[in-house]
Amino acid sequence: MATPDRAPRWDEQLQRRLARGEETALGELYDQLAPMVHGLAGRILADQAAAAQLTREIFAHVWEHPEDFDPAQGSLRSWLGALTHRRAVDRLRARRATERVPGGPGSGLDGGAGATEAEIRVVATAARMQYVVDSLPQPLRETIAVTYYDGRTYQETARLLGISEQAAKQRMRLGLELLATELAEERARHDKQCDREDDRDSRDDRDDAPGPDDRDDGDRGA
Repeated sequence: MATPDRAPRWDEQLQRRLARGEETALGELYDQLAPMVHGLAGRILADQAAAAQLTREIFAHVWEHPEDFDPAQGSLRSWLGALTHRRAVDRLRARRATERVPGGPGSGLDGGAGATEAEIRVVATAARMQYVVDSLPQPLRETIAVTYYDGRTYQETARLLGISEQAAKQRMRLGLELLATELAEERARHDKQCDREDDRDSRDDRDDAPGPDDRDDGDRGA
């Protein structure tokens, strides 16, 4: 999978069109990447209705804040994947919190909350790995699927795919290297997106905070 230093021109042009308020640009983006967003959300939430709702929210966010996408940091696909992953994990975490009934088994115990958080991390990591594997070139993707997920030997994989054992090993090694690189880059993009959204929330809080002129007469006379 290619990892260019800058996003393709399609990404940049689409961002400019979104910034100008072109609804057709949002439609093109939705047609191109909604299946990826919905699939990733569905793997994390294990709820198709919730995944559909989150997909709508993700594209609403893109429509309202196209400036959040930085073409210098990668493609729209990668950015949307990181944004979807974060929002889906937050949604899953909130759902698990409401499912813990006060006074029930494990409530009030660190082990209960800790086990839930560990489960969320496992689900989130598996979903992120599958998302990255799905973006690999088809020969690498099928080799990883047959060898790693199906638990076959290199000899069995080579025979099944009609390639040499050496080619199977090379594909597997390259696929895992790309997978590790993409997971690291995905994490970096995720952290940067978190920082950007936290900055926006902080600005919104400051804007909503009452100023000196907003105090009532009682406060002025105190």
